[in-house]
Amino acid sequence: MTHDRSAGLVETARALADGTITSRALVEQALERIETSQASLNAFRVVRTKAALLEAEAADAQLAAGVRKPLLGVPVAVKDDMDVAGEPTAFGCRGEFPAVARDGEAVRRLRAAGAVIVGKTNTCEFGQWPFTEGPAFGATRNPWSPEHTPGGSSGGSAAAVAAGLVPAALGSDGAGSVRIPASWTHLVGIKPQRGRISTWPRGESFQGITVNGTLARTVADAALLLDAAAGNHALDPHRPPAIDASAAIGRDPGRLRIALALKPPFTALPARLQPEVRARVVELAGKLSDLGHSVEEADPPYGQIGLTFIPRATAGIAERVREAPFPALLDRRTRDAARLGGLLGGSPLRVARRAEAVLHRRIGGFFTSYDVVLTPTTAAPPPRIGAMAELGGLATDRAMIAACPYAWPWNVLGWPGVSVPAGFVGGGLPVGAQLLGPANSEPLLLSLAAQLEAELRWPELWPESHVSADSPAV
Repeated sequence: MTHDRSAGLVETARALADGTITSRALVEQALERIETSQASLNAFRVVRTKAALLEAEAADAQLAAGVRKPLLGVPVAVKDDMDVAGEPTAFGCRGEFPAVARDGEAVRRLRAAGAVIVGKTNTCEFGQWPFTEGPAFGATRNPWSPEHTPGGSSGGSAAAVAAGLVPAALGSDGAGSVRIPASWTHLVGIKPQRGRISTWPRGESFQGITVNGTLARTVADAALLLDAAAGNHALDPHRPPAIDASAAIGRDPGRLRIALALKPPFTALPARLQPEVRARVVELAGKLSDLGHSVEEADPPYGQIGLTFIPRATAGIAERVREAPFPALLDRRTRDAARLGGLLGGSPLRVARRAEAVLHRRIGGFFTSYDVVLTPTTAAPPPRIGAMAELGGLATDRAMIAACPYAWPWNVLGWPGVSVPAGFVGGGLPVGAQLLGPANSEPLLLSLAAQLEAELRWPELWPESHVSADSPAV
């Protein structure tokens, strides 16, 4: 009883509920695909073989008894910054980490929805960079082009979904870490409103700039995983009003006013949109016009928003480094960022946090003229494996800002964004575009993304090199 790897989350959940396949069979197939691909794709840090099979058998017993839950028996993966009971949470770092005692809130909610967690996916050290490489685990590769990175920091989750190892996965996004790998692997990536998916046992992750989000091949699948994982721990500081993301799929978004924002927000280091990427995003804007939306070039009034990002990001790294069991094994760039975070963690951090309300008012005013902002997700296609891994701190920052200047402002704001496939550039490398909205605008963004998907049919395209049982190792 083989289940096609192209079946998404919605389709797989339906097949389980209908009894056309068992969770045990699905999980066995996912584990086999993970094992076969690990030498070439290297998407996983932890594979929960025995535990996942036991959980699948328990799910089958529930299904046979007539129990129905949104994801009952469906295999999914989570990023290795999320606590899964009985497994270590190394978050991209070297060293032997102890198993944690209990699930984080997002994982707890996935389990409550019936999902089987087959493993934890690779991420760079503390999720800092737009590549998924490191001495702890090697290099995670892009199924569309194994010489290139799938992006980061949720690169393992993106690679696993793009290659069909699992139908969907959770990632986290502190400066684009869901949206960047989504764009570079031809996926849909949802960065939800801050607090939509709990980051507990941390009330705030990286001073509130990092949220948990979803990666899938279709908008409906990404929305279903969002609905399953969404919700709050009793002590969460951010508790946005509930939404029904799946109900937005297929809903007519109406005729929207869309701002096409091609100019990167100001950064201390230069960033330039590569012409090939620009062309794909402009084509997507043209498709939105064809669908009846009003699209015009306009840039949100970002101002000096970057000055509020750096204290929060580096203070967050400093917090993680203070907790690290093996600080001597950390990347030099990590230790340098933590030192800067220590310097900025007092008054500059307080000023940066207070500035968020000002930014909300100023950029919120932009949404009186426009409903949605459309930007490139990245300024460039995915870099080659190793291109950034050995650079020094300043050179890494320069390369990172040059490639990925568009995503991080929405982390400062805490507002939702959805990266959708925008096509391919030289050599068949995927790139994406972001749909960005004001607070709690996920339903609008998802209805618009689903409208685009129905027109462009991007889930029908698969990487030729996606890993299968008979594919050679890279």
